[in-house]
Amino acid sequence: MSKLTIYNTDDNSFSKVEEPDPSAIYTYADYLKWQFEERLEYFRGKIFKLSAPNTNHQVISRNISGEFFHKLKKTKCECFAAPIDVRLPVKNRKKDDEVTTVVQPDICIICDLSKIDDKGCCGAPDLVIEILSPGNSKKEINLKYELYEEAGVKEYWIVNPVEENIVVFILNKQRKLSGLKMYAGEDTIYSSSVPGLNINVSDIFTN
Repeated sequence: MSKLTIYNTDDNSFSKVEEPDPSAIYTYADYLKWQFEERLEYFRGKIFKLSAPNTNHQVISRNISGEFFHKLKKTKCECFAAPIDVRLPVKNRKKDDEVTTVVQPDICIICDLSKIDDKGCCGAPDLVIEILSPGNSKKEINLKYELYEEAGVKEYWIVNPVEENIVVFILNKQRKLSGLKMYAGEDTIYSSSVPGLNINVSDIFTN
């Protein structure tokens, strides 16, 4: 990881470090002061480096976001493809020095436009899509699932490029994400959180 500039709360100065302190808990206020080239996310105050997406990952992202941009053009919802900082406040703690989780979903749809600002999104998107890549660890996947559930993301898709399928999770009345089914082949996915939004699985994996 390249050098970061992080805020030192002890003496109100900045210090250069090769790696973030693994024992520290960082906030969005710290994040805004860092200087780095790599894309990062941080979950509950801990930093994770994002691997560079491969070509297939980017093709899938283009196919999905292209369909969504077209279908959402005349709605109040906005579709964003990474990179975009999505801050996930806990218990409505939205100040920069209170937010300890910032993710960069591959694709997200936000229908409450008050959540969008010049920094990205503050609050849970209605729909989040993550495209698996060889760099994803099981720990990271499970942790993101927990974070999206905790934040109240209404709908979460996990796209598997190798097996060419998509698993869709929906937030239930108990505010828990539950899997409905796996979609593949000529199946069509109809979003439950964004009215009128649908996509054919075969269109997702077309080069």
